[in-house]
Amino acid sequence: MVRVGSSPLMDYDIPEWVPNSIFYQIFPDRFARSGRVPQPSNLEPWDADPTSHGYKGGDLLGVVDHLDYLSSLGITAIYFNPIFQSASNHRYHTHDYFQVDPLLGGHAAFDAMIGACKDRGIRVVLDGVFNHASRGFFQFNDLLENGPQSPWRDWFRVHDWPLKAYDESEPARFNAWWGLHALPQLNTDNPEVRDFLMQVGEYWLTRGIDGWRLDVPEEIQTEGFWEEFRARTRAVNPESYIVGEIWKPAPEWVNTGSRFDGVMNYPFGEFVMRFVAGDRVNLAATEKAPYDFSHPHDAGGYADSIDYLHSVYSRQAMLGNLNLFGSHDTPRILEAVGGDRESVVLGTVLQMTFPGAPSIYYGDEIGMMGEHDPASRGGFPWESTDTWDHDLRTIFSELIALRKQEVALRTGGYRRLAPAAGGYETWLYVMERRDGDNGIVVAINAGEEEAAASFLYHQQGSELMWGQGTIETNDGTTTVTVPQRAAAVWRIRS
Repeated sequence: MVRVGSSPLMDYDIPEWVPNSIFYQIFPDRFARSGRVPQPSNLEPWDADPTSHGYKGGDLLGVVDHLDYLSSLGITAIYFNPIFQSASNHRYHTHDYFQVDPLLGGHAAFDAMIGACKDRGIRVVLDGVFNHASRGFFQFNDLLENGPQSPWRDWFRVHDWPLKAYDESEPARFNAWWGLHALPQLNTDNPEVRDFLMQVGEYWLTRGIDGWRLDVPEEIQTEGFWEEFRARTRAVNPESYIVGEIWKPAPEWVNTGSRFDGVMNYPFGEFVMRFVAGDRVNLAATEKAPYDFSHPHDAGGYADSIDYLHSVYSRQAMLGNLNLFGSHDTPRILEAVGGDRESVVLGTVLQMTFPGAPSIYYGDEIGMMGEHDPASRGGFPWESTDTWDHDLRTIFSELIALRKQEVALRTGGYRRLAPAAGGYETWLYVMERRDGDNGIVVAINAGEEEAAASFLYHQQGSELMWGQGTIETNDGTTTVTVPQRAAAVWRIRS
């Protein structure tokens, strides 16, 4: 564990490896087929448009086959969408929390994947869907078969009999997530249910995973549930990572160190895209996503938004947050910014130089497109490398390498340099990351013209490490100049 300094609330530990990691999110059914896992015949063609209910047959051995690709990109951690037995291609409808889905290769493929990841120094985080299960979950299926006499009756919140699990023309008669009949909500107030879920969390840590991404954790209102989950899973692996899927700023979930290490930092992604893409954002493609892209950010608006995140999150939480632009629940980043490649590049510079753990949604590094799901969940085009944006992938790789090289970019402090508070209608943003004598200055010009900014800052010299631009200091005043739609990263000698 690492203690990362004073928090406005308290000191606590986060796993040392998290802010030093580059995450890659894999949707297992769509990443890669190995050809070594028995598959049924009725699969969608790999390169066909994805559908809501169809399977493409990706498996965990397919992940193993492409770990060298991920290592070459610089990836050091994988977040997997659910891998447990389920009757859905996304596997958020859990049938068995203790079984790896046979379409993914079962336990044998899981063990092979864990071993291969460990050999390459790649951490593994699994998706934990603990608020709700599915109609195929054994305990709920028993309820459907035996009604009020089921021994599992109190595992769910039933309102009336008989249950209407499949007749969507009538109310379900039990608590279901967002009223969806297919997703019966677990009664976490029941000690049996609570202990069952705690055992799930513990079990997979004993099988070698490094943490949990927790699905819709706000939906579980049982007092002390997540505090107990943290205590019990940390007892198994003190270095395990706990990150919650919460879409808004959520300091109450992370600042005390009693629940999560971080949250999926969707607000960061929104602020970045509003700045670097501006009115290029594809509003039609993003209307289903919980973002507000109707008002683009200038550099001052972006800097103020980032200051806001720093004001509500403790330093530990900032370093523990998972910083992402898109996921299986959003349009792909290139789609979201209207196909504007430069916006993706500028955004990735900010992501790879910002406090917290960067997370790349599979295929974004090669320019995959796709609107809201299911379109954003296409098969990775391994056999069609001519469709890849190889230059974009090179940029991702360069920026990842830069982050891994510079400790200041991973765990250093943050300081806004330009524009000053109240400085608006400019498109040049400048920040510093610093770890002791190691300083890094990052500048982004999201505008259509060359831009310059001057501010009080002392340096004895600089080295341009990535991008285009100049930085000069005279009598304690530093001026940064960056070409249009460009970025620059300097190492500073203080």
